[in-house]
Amino acid sequence: MRNWIQRLARLLRHRWAEGRMQAAVPDELLERLGRRVAASEQRHTGEIRICVEAGLPLSYVWRDASARERAVALFGKLRVWDTEHNNGVLIYLLLADHAIEIVADRGLTRAIPADTWEKLVREMGTAFNDAHYEDGLTQALAYVTALLHQHFATGPNAAPRTDTDELPDAPVRLRAGQGIKP
Repeated sequence: MRNWIQRLARLLRHRWAEGRMQAAVPDELLERLGRRVAASEQRHTGEIRICVEAGLPLSYVWRDASARERAVALFGKLRVWDTEHNNGVLIYLLLADHAIEIVADRGLTRAIPADTWEKLVREMGTAFNDAHYEDGLTQALAYVTALLHQHFATGPNAAPRTDTDELPDAPVRLRAGQGIKP
């Protein structure tokens, strides 16, 4: 009985978060973040996607799935795994659970230790717990940019960026039941 009540409470929390999405992540913030992603990707060959979701879909909530499980699923659905150099990164924020996840493709996981990503998530958590979503997402983007530039730089002393922008720069804002467009 208790497990069922906990699931119902989580479901309500996730549906309630839907109403806070626009205030937490307004259109102007998405536009600023999209411009920052585009500027970032001029410095390296990586691809960055930012995804903010108010609450998990019902099926995830009911089976008590984690934010990490959802982030990994979105990593695939948003095609972050499908970049030429295998160096895509998904920055995922789940408002209802105050959860942050970073999912990096295999090219990055070979170059960057897992504890580096864990440190980033901890630092982002402080900003998000205080409802400073723009600060946290901007901080995460700057950190990911620095890592990508360190390992996959473009420019005069590094390999030039010869590929096109493989993924959209605009962040994705998801509401429950909304379809995913890569």
